[in-house]
Amino acid sequence: MILDTNALSAFADNVPGAVLRVGDADGLYVPVIVLGEYRFGIASSRHRRDYETWLTRGCGIWQILPVVEDTTTHYALIRQELRKAGTSLPANDVWIAALARQHGLPVLSRDEHFDAVVGLTRISW
Repeated sequence: MILDTNALSAFADNVPGAVLRVGDADGLYVPVIVLGEYRFGIASSRHRRDYETWLTRGCGIWQILPVVEDTTTHYALIRQELRKAGTSLPANDVWIAALARQHGLPVLSRDEHFDAVVGLTRISW
């Protein structure tokens, strides 16, 4: 299961529903895009050191998904599909969706706009 940024944040904060979903996952995957968003979010947090320590431990356990050439094909197709449907997603979320389709993984997220991506399964808590 891929963790979106809001899922990673909820997991870090021990939100019960998110922790339960993560505990049920066969594997945890964190897109490099999510790492960037999360690091940006914690940069000004008063708990920055705690979150950085937590993230460092997690990065040793989770599989980090990089954007590679194959990902760009999925990204382009998703953008075309969304345009034809008359909808859009934030740019970073299109990359996350592309990684999800590329690897055939569901996305744990509260962002309902992922539901507009054909062939993507979104799980919430």
